[in-house]
Amino acid sequence: MKPVTAAEDWEREADNWIAWVRRPGHDAYWYYRDAFFDEIVPPPGRATLEIGCGEGRVARDLAARRHRVTGIDAAPTMVRAAAEADPGGTYICADASDLPFADAAFDVVVSYNSLMDVDDMPRAVREAARVLEPGGRLCISVTHPFKDAGFFESRDPDARFVVEGSYMGKRRFEGTFERAGLTITFRGWCYALNDYWRAFEEAGLLIERLREPTHTLEDPRHDRVPLFLNLRAFKSA
Repeated sequence: MKPVTAAEDWEREADNWIAWVRRPGHDAYWYYRDAFFDEIVPPPGRATLEIGCGEGRVARDLAARRHRVTGIDAAPTMVRAAAEADPGGTYICADASDLPFADAAFDVVVSYNSLMDVDDMPRAVREAARVLEPGGRLCISVTHPFKDAGFFESRDPDARFVVEGSYMGKRRFEGTFERAGLTITFRGWCYALNDYWRAFEEAGLLIERLREPTHTLEDPRHDRVPLFLNLRAFKSA
């Protein structure tokens, strides 16, 4: 049997995702986005690409900050939803591992919580580097590799965080979540920090800023174990 691709997974969950993210304050994005935009994303330049735009909320927030944004996603339903919510924007159905753009077409590339969801993360990073101009910035947020490796034993603020098995290597993730009457299943990949670092290194990208944001309004346990990892890299000349 042919394996299901990440794009097919997200197309199946598209309606659930759109409902999930369009309820204000419903998920972690609303608590963590300002740290990403304020500390990781540079000021707008000539052209910004968002990889894995989903239904478009990050692209819309970038546009509100005066970025000239092109958003791509591999799930057609997501792309349609993004275009409907932002008729003046540019949204294209495309694979992060085979971007339909010329070399050096952008000076900023953003991937907000999407590198965990592509089938070939190193190739997606190489493609992001290819379409960046020299001196351009790649800005990413991913689920923190250490958080991906374990779990809290309970919802108690002082609950132990337990790592079972190995932190190292590419591992499959699947989890179903329900909140306030909405349900979604996330499927993707877990990587060690080394895997991300090596992908950037091999793509000719130099990491210049790394943050482990915390926000107690979402979950006080994440004052001890960060939920996300944000970083920015630049393409050397």
